[in-house]
Order: sequence, then C-alpha cells, then structure tokens
Amino acid sequence: MRNKKFISLLSLALIIAFVACKKDKNPPTITILGNNPASVTVGSTYADAGATAINPDESVATVTADLSAVNTSSSGSFEVAYTAENEYGAANAARAVSVVISQSNYIGTYSLSSDCSATAFPLNTAQEGVASGSDGLQFDNFFNAVGGMATATISGSVITFPSQTITTIGGDVIFDGAGTMNNAGSEMTVTFNYDSSGIPLIGGTGSCTATITKQ
Repeated sequence: MRNKKFISLLSLALIIAFVACKKDKNPPTITILGNNPASVTVGSTYADAGATAINPDESVATVTADLSAVNTSSSGSFEVAYTAENEYGAANAARAVSVVISQSNYIGTYSLSSDCSATAFPLNTAQEGVASGSDGLQFDNFFNAVGGMATATISGSVITFPSQTITTIGGDVIFDGAGTMNNAGSEMTVTFNYDSSGIPLIGGTGSCTATITKQ
C-alpha cells in the first residue's frame, strides 16, 4: 500500500514538474502600450508608445520596434512591428498606424486653375483657406472681382461643397461641388455644378473642374 502511495505521489510530482518545465519554455509575451490602432496627422512626426515583453518566469525581455514602414508624408495605413526573444524562441506583435489628413493640413494659401467660365462661374485664381468648424474649410474671395465666401467639408480625402449661394451685384450664383484631395493633403480636384442664369448677359449653367493647390 505504501509503495502504491509513493508511486502515486512520485507520478504527481513528475507531472507537475513536466507542466512547469513546459510552461517556462515559451517565448516572451509582448504587450503593446498606448493606442492600437494609432493615428497621426500627415506631415507630423510619429512618436511610438512602445511595447513591453515578459518571459514566462516574469523576467523582462527586450523589445525591438521597427518603425521604418510608417510614412507620415502621405495618408495611408502602416504598421509598427515588435519583436522579443529568449532562448526558447521569438514573439512578434504589430501596431496599426493610420496616417490621416486633418484640418491643419488644408488651412493655408492656395492657387486655383480651372476650365470654368470666366463670366458665369468666375473662380478666383488665388484662394485663402481658413478653418470652418472642426473639419471644414472656408474660402474667402471665392470669385474673381465679386468676392464671396464658399464653404466645404472634408472627410479623409473627400471634399464636398454643399449647395450654397453667393450673391453678387448682378444676381445669385448657386453651386455645389465634390472632389478628392491627394494623399499629402496639398491638392484638391473638384467638379462644380453651377447656375448663374439669373445674372443678365453673362450668367449661365454648367459644370467645370478646378484644381486647388496649396502654396
């Protein structure tokens, strides 16, 4: 009977030792710090929040971070890769980084070129874009000579001029527009639809495309 008890206890001890040994022979566990995914504005410097790694015995392992894939000069989705290793193997983890166009990218002075009518929809070739709300853009002196203010909303790379009216001495110009912004947040291509038919002699209706480039 004693021998059976001894064998049972020995077997249990061996099982516990085996499980503990197996548990300890694993790569480190990586914990990513900060937001994942992370977001950064085009043109800014990406500061990584880092990561930590712990071995199965609770000792600290060294983490290597590779930030080389992150390109903040244009919008897009990128990845920071983390690696940690010990004598039993390597562990890998990744943080998703979104480089996004934000309002700070598109506030400033612009030049404008277009195939729009110089009389029916006379866009000014020099534009000043200022902030409008939390994500919008406002252009003052939108029309050549007669001025006027136009507003647009921007979501990612999409720019939208909702239907709006600029009143001139000759009459109203009703217009809307939609287009896209490049990945650097520095140039917009917009197609406008306009109706200035109420303006005598020079008014009309139509659509045209403008390229608005930040200076």
